[in-house]
Amino acid sequence: MRPSPWGPWSTYHERGDQGRLLMDPVGLQLGNKNLWSCLVRLLTKDPEWLNAKMKFFLPNTDLDSRNETLDPEQRVILQLNKLHVQGSDTWQSFIHCVCMQLEVPLDLEVLLLSTFGCDDGFTSQLGAEGKRQPESQLHHGLKRPHQSCGSSPRRKQCKKQQLELAKKYLQLLRTSAQQRYRSRIPGSGQPHAFHQVYVPPILRRATASLDTPEGAIMGDLKVEDGTDVSISDLFNTRVNKGPRVTVLLGKAGMGKTTLAHRLCQKWAEGHLDCFQALFLFEFRQLNLITRFLTPSELLFDLYLSPESDHDAVFQYLEKNADQVLLIFDGLDEALQPMGPDGPGPVLTLFSDLCHGTLLPGCRVMATSRPGKLPACLPAEAAMVHMLGFDGPRVEEYVNHFFSAQPSREGALVELQTNGRLRSLCAVPALCQVACLCLHHLLPDHAPGQSVALLPTRTQLYMQMVLALSPPGHLPTTSLLDLGEVALRGLETGKVIFYAKDITPPLIAFGATHSLLTSFCIRTGPGHQQTGYAFTHLSLQEFLAALHLMASPKVNKDTLTQYVTLHSRWVQRTKARLCLSDHLPTFLAGLASCTCRPFLSHLAQDNEDCVGAKQAAVVQVLKKLATRKLTGPKVVELCHCVDETQEPELASLTAQSLPYQLPFHNFPLTCTDLATLTNILEHREAPIHLDFDGCPLEPHCPEALVGCGQIENLSFKSRKCGDAFAEALSKSLPTMGRLQMLGLAGSKITARGISHLVKALPLCPQLEEVSFRDNQLSDQVVLNIVEVLPHLPRLRKLDLSSNSICVSTLLCLARVAVTCPTVRTLQAREADLIFLLSPPTEKTAELQRAPDLQESDGQRKGAQSRSLTLRLQKCQLQVHDVEALIALLQEGPHLEEVDLSGNQLEDEGCRLMAEAASQLHIARKLDLSDNGLSVAGVHCVLRAVSACWTLAELHISLQHKTVVFMFAQEPEEQKGPQERTAFLDSLMLQMPSKLPLSSRRMRLTHCGLQAKHLEQLCKALGGSCHLGHLHLDFSGNALGDEGAAQLAQLLPGLGALQSLNLSENGLSLDAVLGLAQCFSTLQWLFHLDISFESQHILLRGDKTGRDTWATGSLPDFPAAAEFLGFRQRCIPRSLCLSECPLEPPSLTRLCATLKDCPGPLELQLSCEFLSDQSLETLLDCLPQLPQLSLLQLSQTGLSLKSPFLLANTLSLCPRVKKVDLRSLHHATLHFRSNEEEEGVCCGFTGCSLSQEHVESLCWLLSKCKDLSQVDLSANLLGDSGLRCLLECLPQVPISGLLDLSHNSVSQESALYLVETLPSCPRVREASVNLGSEQSFRIHFSGEDQAGKTLRLSECSFRPEHVSRLATGLSQSLQLTELTLTQCCLGWKQLAILLSLVGRPAGLFSLRDSTRHTEKLSFPRLEACALGFKKRKKERKKVLEDTELRTKIN
Repeated sequence: MRPSPWGPWSTYHERGDQGRLLMDPVGLQLGNKNLWSCLVRLLTKDPEWLNAKMKFFLPNTDLDSRNETLDPEQRVILQLNKLHVQGSDTWQSFIHCVCMQLEVPLDLEVLLLSTFGCDDGFTSQLGAEGKRQPESQLHHGLKRPHQSCGSSPRRKQCKKQQLELAKKYLQLLRTSAQQRYRSRIPGSGQPHAFHQVYVPPILRRATASLDTPEGAIMGDLKVEDGTDVSISDLFNTRVNKGPRVTVLLGKAGMGKTTLAHRLCQKWAEGHLDCFQALFLFEFRQLNLITRFLTPSELLFDLYLSPESDHDAVFQYLEKNADQVLLIFDGLDEALQPMGPDGPGPVLTLFSDLCHGTLLPGCRVMATSRPGKLPACLPAEAAMVHMLGFDGPRVEEYVNHFFSAQPSREGALVELQTNGRLRSLCAVPALCQVACLCLHHLLPDHAPGQSVALLPTRTQLYMQMVLALSPPGHLPTTSLLDLGEVALRGLETGKVIFYAKDITPPLIAFGATHSLLTSFCIRTGPGHQQTGYAFTHLSLQEFLAALHLMASPKVNKDTLTQYVTLHSRWVQRTKARLCLSDHLPTFLAGLASCTCRPFLSHLAQDNEDCVGAKQAAVVQVLKKLATRKLTGPKVVELCHCVDETQEPELASLTAQSLPYQLPFHNFPLTCTDLATLTNILEHREAPIHLDFDGCPLEPHCPEALVGCGQIENLSFKSRKCGDAFAEALSKSLPTMGRLQMLGLAGSKITARGISHLVKALPLCPQLEEVSFRDNQLSDQVVLNIVEVLPHLPRLRKLDLSSNSICVSTLLCLARVAVTCPTVRTLQAREADLIFLLSPPTEKTAELQRAPDLQESDGQRKGAQSRSLTLRLQKCQLQVHDVEALIALLQEGPHLEEVDLSGNQLEDEGCRLMAEAASQLHIARKLDLSDNGLSVAGVHCVLRAVSACWTLAELHISLQHKTVVFMFAQEPEEQKGPQERTAFLDSLMLQMPSKLPLSSRRMRLTHCGLQAKHLEQLCKALGGSCHLGHLHLDFSGNALGDEGAAQLAQLLPGLGALQSLNLSENGLSLDAVLGLAQCFSTLQWLFHLDISFESQHILLRGDKTGRDTWATGSLPDFPAAAEFLGFRQRCIPRSLCLSECPLEPPSLTRLCATLKDCPGPLELQLSCEFLSDQSLETLLDCLPQLPQLSLLQLSQTGLSLKSPFLLANTLSLCPRVKKVDLRSLHHATLHFRSNEEEEGVCCGFTGCSLSQEHVESLCWLLSKCKDLSQVDLSANLLGDSGLRCLLECLPQVPISGLLDLSHNSVSQESALYLVETLPSCPRVREASVNLGSEQSFRIHFSGEDQAGKTLRLSECSFRPEHVSRLATGLSQSLQLTELTLTQCCLGWKQLAILLSLVGRPAGLFSLRDSTRHTEKLSFPRLEACALGFKKRKKERKKVLEDTELRTKIN
């Protein structure tokens, strides 16, 4: 034995001469007859080999046991005759097998190949004994079927005869199956290792039925873990109605076809006695049928025909259809033409069988790969997933494969030490290949060599090819030629080949090396032929990859076109699944440097070409690694990269993966996860893996062992159970960076949780754990929370949707109270969440000493922590509350307690309210939706009366709200001396800086009536001494009676801060009657009433809402003095809006306010206030000496209102200001005795015109202390203003008269100049007729010696100059005139100056203009000379008059 020239994977054996068949040279020359005799004698020595070849070339041949009685040579002659009559292709392929596999003398081998191995040598010179009729092709006992099973006339038979015919056919059917599976020699589509003891894979029944949206059915459904589904469990014979269909889903290599044949064998052996008949069909053969079939044609023409009377037999089968099982293998391979005619004939027949249209009641089972399935499957079809082998099944298979062999122990050791090989063996087909390779390698290699020799799937197949090849001889040409056939089939979607597709030598090569399998193809009555297929589809892909990588016919550009990533999300537009799923993976595996010697040998030592192709494949993978890919393509990429064994490529791929890597809704195997783990080993950064909707095998988590890069691991909606949990528990402790673990929607029981509970403490770095929707029992949940003290970094534990009972919930509450790291326990219906805050101690210290929770430091932390407890809608009752209170009293401070949505009722709410002061609740207690009644409200109020920290209580029976809000606990009481000093210091503070301490009691929408008030006030009495109280009785039914009763009870409640009586159905009289509370309640400062919206609010002083929480502040002198000062300075206000203010109502209101302490502000608002009502209100003003402000806001007033308000100035001397704006807003300010005199009056935007001027001036003239009048924004115009200026001397104004925005022109300005002499008290007047539109006149208390006049933008025309000069001449007291942009040039100024006649004195004229032309001194001089010439008697005018011209 010497090394093989093509590498270290196999051994090369010299072929010896021992065992050769010695022949007489003379006998070999006798001709073909002697050659035939030599062939018969040769085959007689190995009858088992000949039987195997008979099964291969004639799949339908029955090796009849009756032939065993014949002479061995006669039996061989019969078998050779059957082979010879099949035709030249079959005979030549057989002869090639003889020469390849048997020890044939060289001279005989030459004669056989030259005589029988070519077309020329195929003759009928074999004698009569070598000739057979064509009927020998048919199965023993199988007559040639009729032309059409349904065309023969129906003969009347009695039931007895029909039954006998049916029994005879059923016996024939079972006998045929027995004969087919009697021999352990593979054939007729059976797997290569069918002679091995069958090891069933894992079967899991899906929890959801099929759905058929838009003509497509996705088979990637959720898988239920638990007890394995046995073969007998696949069929539920108790269901007798409707179509009964089972779909067996499994990825390639899982053993679907093997299981189908296993069912046939078990039925033939009598195990499936629930079925009288079983038929097995393969879609790869049915695809060849192009015509529509009837059920009888399907059963009899394509499977097994009865000996007679097809109709009678079919009638029996139809009548007993519930005992008929039809198995269709390879549904994913079914051709689905999408033409106008709809689905093909085979799918049409299959659909009718599934839906019960044909052969109703029969059982149908179909096998398929996951992905898109035909729409013909009914929605209620049962789905069963085939999940391959787990560890025990792999070991069982290896034990059977190496049974009674010395290498068995070595093979088991190799699998235990080689994790990669063990993960590959999860696929049954690969497990068989691995065993074959180990059987070949173990005798010649040292233990442990499988790690180097079998690292990938590709090299596993490569070693299989070497193991099946003759020792020392690798048939390179045949391999490449067979690979070309495989590639051509993949490209055309062809998996079945005929003799015309493959040359006889290649058929013989495939048969010899177990690369091809054969089967009988029936397409109709009397139409059958032998078909060939590769042993497995993945083998076809591997051989195609070999051809692409090693054949000189393929260049690297063509090669790279095959390196693509196939998504496992099958699109609805694809007719069927792709046949080349693993081709890119095999190409990537062959790109490994380890495979180069093997490929170079196949390529006739053309190593450069092979290297270039390998580099091209790696380059394509590098480009794919940097792209953003979906989950399925990420898995495919990882497979390809892992097969290359290139560390640099693996590192690039790992680093390019996103931080959050989701895998959604496609099946994943243990091999997939193992490959992903291998790639992640090359990654430095952490990663999040999210498996959502992916069917996973129970042992999949074992593939994640040692994956330290995983930071978040989530399995959502996986119907995985205890086996999955057990496998996961083995992997978790090995993930050193795992922070988040999610396992949601599974079927884990106590057994599975026990494994996880043991594993979780070994993961101290965990920060979040989720067990949502796992249907965990109460004890299981309690077992889980026991690990909380052992997870020092845990921040969240999610146990939602697990249906626990109340007693368990209370136990969980105890855990939350006692565990020092728990900060929140939230339970609401299905939700159950623990939120935790890790302590400040180091994790390492906590790990070394887990018992530290009892230490002083831990106890101190427990006391300082605050716990939030939310037990919402948990069906808690009174006795549960008692237990909860006792538990919480022993616990830490509580941030929040939420018991809303339970069944506490009045008693439970009372107990919680009483315990509130002892539970140290810092923020909130929620007892909403607990059935509290009106009677229970009183109890709750009494219970919280002594709670110092209560800040707000909101009870609304209509909205089912009961919420307690708490403030922080006050500090310890200071000493008396410190307290007195502090209170005295309050006098030095502003009111806004006073300390706040108040509570709100909101009893809204509780249906409270007047009869409840007395009891309520008694219950509230205890709360008043704890601080200023805000009461809210809004939304009840107190009515007028309740309002009156409450007004009497309020003094007994002490100093309230506010009282809300909104929405209580009060009438106007009751509302107005509340004003008397100003005189009875010292704390009341503001009464806000909106009558229509029923908003009624009584408020205290905002700036002094809290004097001191104890209510004992008035006991101190400083405090009492402060309170008295505050009451005198802060005004009270009554705001009445949305109310019909009629004279009687106003009269009553004012009468009610007579005794109100002042100062008082009265704010009224209504849609419209009549003149009578306004007059009534103004007449009542003298009766309210404490009134400081009267405001009518957003209230419509008539044109008479300005005169009524003006008249008030003389009737009520206390009025210091009247302001009426736009006849909608009126304000009257009143003076106190200490204030100075002086009245301001404003009527802006009141539509006043000329006709109103005299009346208004007459009313204003009666006011002796009028300081300011504002008549701006009215409609006076020039005539109205002239009238006003004429009346101006009668009005005693001492300040400002504003006439702006009254639409005046130059006429008003000129008339103002002309009027100035008659108004000696005018100090200054300014007019702007531009955009500003101002017209203001300033008065002084006495006659003013000098007056100032400013005219701006008046646009005087030349004709106005003379009037202006006349007015200036008459206004002898005018000392300054400023003209701004009045359109007067130097000529007009000269004329003006020449016309002005004034006595000697100072007169200042300023012309502020923006003209570009400037007045020069010569021009001014000429102007002045002209003035002198005309006024000779005033020769010193230039000396006595100052002419100042300001030019801008």
